[in-house]
Amino acid sequence: MPLTMLYVPGDRPDRFDKAVGSGADAVILDLEDAVVAARKAYARDAVAEFVGSTHRVPVHVRVNELTGPDVGADLDAVAGAPGLAGLRLPKVESAGSVRRVAGRASVPLHPLVESAVGVERAYEIATAGPTVASLGLGEADLRSDLGVTVEEGLTWVRGRIVVAARAAGLPPPMLPVYANVTDLAGLAESCALGRRLGFVGRTALHPRQLPVIVEAFRPAEAEVSRARELLDAVAEAQTRDSGTVVLPDGRFADRAMVAAARRTVELADRYA
Repeated sequence: MPLTMLYVPGDRPDRFDKAVGSGADAVILDLEDAVVAARKAYARDAVAEFVGSTHRVPVHVRVNELTGPDVGADLDAVAGAPGLAGLRLPKVESAGSVRRVAGRASVPLHPLVESAVGVERAYEIATAGPTVASLGLGEADLRSDLGVTVEEGLTWVRGRIVVAARAAGLPPPMLPVYANVTDLAGLAESCALGRRLGFVGRTALHPRQLPVIVEAFRPAEAEVSRARELLDAVAEAQTRDSGTVVLPDGRFADRAMVAAARRTVELADRYA
């Protein structure tokens, strides 16, 4: 499970290799919002060339809006490329639109919910097909759509995305980008809030944001210790053919706790 994914404008091929070497767990080459209309074709060609070969970290491509005029050319250019690890699908509002992309590209798909309609259909989108690998939230467009001007206005929506992803059997969603790339204290605070709401990891706009995100989501030593204790207790109970697991502090363990404990240990091992 990645903690960091770095966006790079698709019309800046001079930054592609730097992004791959930035320390991000994955890179997203953006053909949508980061590229003005006059440079769409140039960006598409540059991205297609880059994903024509494999790289040391997964490289995803965010295509243009699924109902717009450019997405068909985007898919023609990158679908089937050996270096394409996944497609980010912006402004998704229906499961059908995801299935249409799945019919043209056999790679993991990552729909982004960015409107009120998308939020209402979040579970349908998350279960659109077996190639859906995650569900994400695009908060800038959503704020505009809802007329939200304060953080509290997005609390329910964020919870809705977390629940939809979990119900669909997908990994916890990543937080969307934090737009102020110089406000690292604000980024850390925002990540801490997102973590408490059930998000794991975050997309980034600048490499300087990456270590802040990792630090915010990397499990603390006490968390890891509790998680290992839980997994040891579960393993011991299985040797006794017992379905009941009681921890030394008296807590009963259930399946949800086990899944969370495994995720904690995995993250701790990866970012040790």
